[in-house]
Amino acid sequence: MTIHKEGYTTIALSILFIFVINAIVDYKYHDITWLRWFIYIFSAALFIIVLQFFRNPSRSFSSGENLVICPADGKVVVIEETEEGEYFKDKRLQVSIFMSPINVHINRNPISGVVKFFKYHPGKYLAAWNPKSSTENERTTTVVEHKNGTPVLFRQIAGALARRIVWYVKEGDQVVQTEQFGFIKFGSRVDVFLPVGTKVNVELNQVVKGGITTLATLS
Repeated sequence: MTIHKEGYTTIALSILFIFVINAIVDYKYHDITWLRWFIYIFSAALFIIVLQFFRNPSRSFSSGENLVICPADGKVVVIEETEEGEYFKDKRLQVSIFMSPINVHINRNPISGVVKFFKYHPGKYLAAWNPKSSTENERTTTVVEHKNGTPVLFRQIAGALARRIVWYVKEGDQVVQTEQFGFIKFGSRVDVFLPVGTKVNVELNQVVKGGITTLATLS
């Protein structure tokens, strides 16, 4: 397992904070043993939590020409037909994955193809399970067209804790299935919009792995 590049600054700031708070306690409160040990334990826990936020575990990825691979770790919280109003402006099959703070936060391309559309939207930080988060929260929308002509839309959505979305794609890029397209710091949600009638290979509340779990099969 390695640490993702998006974590370098946060980890460095965390180490600085831990060093400063421990130095203050050791200097001013060296005679209060319980307080020193509390700060030591708190510092160790904080460092471990921050490290696991940015972990990048080694994985053997799934692949398949007509497969839609899960773009993120987490739990499936939505499988439903809905109106997609930004790009398709018609009914699509939505599959949403909720990313908790303990999940790996790397986002991966569900299919290979050409990026036909990309847009970043600044916005609010409603809880990821709030239905309005899809349209009101900070988010990105990416549409990749499969070589068979099928477009798949996927959307990074910030939440109440996640306050920074990172993306690595732009319109015109040729992307490869399971390669990284972005990162959501401290988790949140990724929505995938598929053609109505697409065979979905996951169930509600199923725990999924980014780059490994097969989300759906394209016709």
